[in-house]
Order: sequence, then structure tokens, then C-alpha cells
Amino acid sequence: MRGGTQLYVRDLALGLLKRGHLPIIYSLHLGEVSRELQVATIPVIDNLDAMAAPPDIIHGQQHLETMAALLRFPGVPAVYFCHGWFGWSSAPPRFPRILKYVAVDRATHDRLVFQNGIPDEQTEVLLNFVDLERFKPRPAALPPRPLRALMFSNYAREATSIKVAREACERAGMTLDCVGENAGKSAARPEELLGQYDLVFAKGRAALEALATGGAVILCGLTRMGPMVTASEIDRLRPLNFGIRALDRPLNPETLASEIARYDPADAAEVSRRIRSTAGIDATIEAIISLYREVIAEHARRGAGDPHEEGRAAANYLHRLHADIATHAAATLRLRNRVLRVPLLNVLLVSLARITAGQNSRLLKVPLLGGLARSLARITTGAPSR
Repeated sequence: MRGGTQLYVRDLALGLLKRGHLPIIYSLHLGEVSRELQVATIPVIDNLDAMAAPPDIIHGQQHLETMAALLRFPGVPAVYFCHGWFGWSSAPPRFPRILKYVAVDRATHDRLVFQNGIPDEQTEVLLNFVDLERFKPRPAALPPRPLRALMFSNYAREATSIKVAREACERAGMTLDCVGENAGKSAARPEELLGQYDLVFAKGRAALEALATGGAVILCGLTRMGPMVTASEIDRLRPLNFGIRALDRPLNPETLASEIARYDPADAAEVSRRIRSTAGIDATIEAIISLYREVIAEHARRGAGDPHEEGRAAANYLHRLHADIATHAAATLRLRNRVLRVPLLNVLLVSLARITAGQNSRLLKVPLLGGLARSLARITTGAPSR
């Protein structure tokens, strides 16, 4: 999907290629973003045996792929980037050849150090970036009063954040459009859309991109929200990646309407100017390249690692992985049992399981409904989710 971490990898890989390096992307699941990278002549693989030579360094983003690469290429050092406070897949693995752990904001730094025991001296914070060549300033200044609003989020749902934003926008006399995975409208080129809107509801990377184009931005998640991003608060909010720690209040129409009332075209222009002067992709890529070189040099100074220490680390990782999978399976089983005790849902889910097993229904070809059918069928059958 076109999520924040996937697009981070895409932009970093394109930047490395532009500077004469060869990035090779490994992922368990390939999709639209991988095809975009392959068109740009960047190798994208889902099987490490496709690589006939080892890399100089492993840049890990999720623990399963990172550990697979470390075990497949002994003697290669690694860095690990943590992109989320929540999420099982983003949890940092502990392994002797991971010499540096990178956080994209203060929350992920604290996850590394205070939840996963990574020594602070092994961590570094490199704030998220935006590609200023892609996300150019809007063609015209913001109007005195906002007329068009955009919910720009993969997480937004009609029953929660979209419904609240639509009510708040109607009160302010604005129309609302929605772009994102859950809204059923993923945008391959959001840089062509953002400049058409005066006000954007977003968080994280999406908020950063909207700010770079010059729109006024209110931080908005699935059920929580933050403030309008203003010049007086930009220095506090950017180290939070406009993310989870910035979403400091429940999302409701009244609170959202009060933030919409703070709309100020001149202030939004100043925020955009400051983002464009401090959050560009080029400086971050140069910092990452410097980090790669530092880690490669440090690994060379240390010499060959202890195979027994690496074996213990791999065994500990598998032990933790087993515990995590068991916890997930138990939670799924409890959910399944609760759902199947509801008579009508029982009939519905069993029917969906049969449809999904056949893999030949027109229902499965409907983007949102097909995904829902598969998910519900997995709950019914107890099959693992992907």
C-alpha cells in the first residue's frame, strides 16, 4: 500500500540511486510501490536468494525482513529505522550487527530506549522528510476563508473521522473530499491534489506533505486530533512527526470546528516556508548516507563477530517471535469465539468464508468489500491474517 513507511523507502531509494548508490529493496509482499521502483531500475525482490552478492549494509525497517537479511548475509552490518510507536512489525530486533537504531520522531526514540532496551548511545533521531521537488508550493495564495477541505489519510474511515470532519466542514461552509486507503481512493500522485485544497486534515507524513504545499493543516487521526499547525507551534510539533503525541484530544465536530476557526492564510504561508527550509529530503538522505558509512567503518574496526553471540541473539529473537505469534493467535481466537456467538453474524461469516474459499465471487473484486470479506472469513476459519 502507499503508506508512510513504504513511501519513505521509495523516496530514500530514489535519492540513493540519484547519488550513484545501488539500493535493493526486499519485502515479503510486493505491490504498486514496488512496481514504481522497478520502473526506476531499482531491484525489488521478495526472495533473498535472488541476490547473488551481499550488500554493503542492511537498512532494516521491520523486524522480520531485517532478521531474514541479517541471517542470510553473515558479516554484513545493519541499521534499523523505527517508524511507529504502535505496531508489532515495527518492534526493533536485538542483534549484534545492528550497530545503530534510528527514530523518526521523539515517540519512536522513546519506544527504542524505554520499551525495548536499546542503549541511548546506539540511537539517533532523523526527523521525517518531504520531497520538495514533488511537493511544490500551491499555485495561488490561500483564500481569506477556506472553501475546500481534504481528509488525507490512509486511516480515515467514514464511520469515524470522515463523518466528524464532514459535519465540522458543513458548519464552516466547506466541501470535504477524502483520499486514502480506507476511503477507497488511494492517490498515486498526491502532489497534484494537495494544492487544490485550502484546508487539509492529516497526520504524520501526509501532514508534512500538505504543509510543504502551503495548505492550512489540522492534525487528525482516526479518533483523536491535534491542533491547527501554526507558526507558534511548528517547532514543538515537527519533532513529534505531527503524529501520535500531537493528537492530544478526542476528535469531535465541536473541537474540530474550533480549530477550523483558527484558519489564517498568512500564518499557513509562514509555516509552509519554514517546513520547506528545514524538512527537505536532500539533507536527510545525506545524513543517512553518512550514517551508513559510519556503521560500515565501525563494523570493519570491530572485525568478525562472535557466531555464538549471533546464534544466541537469533534464538532469543525466535523465542520472542513465537510468544508474539501465540499472543496474536489467542486474541484472534477470542474475537472469533465472541463473534460466532452472535447468531446473524455467525451465518454471515460462515457464508463469507465459503465465498472466499471459492475465490470466484464478484464480491471479492469490490475493493473495500472484497477486503472486508477476506478479513471476516479469516476470523471465522481461524486462518492467520496477512
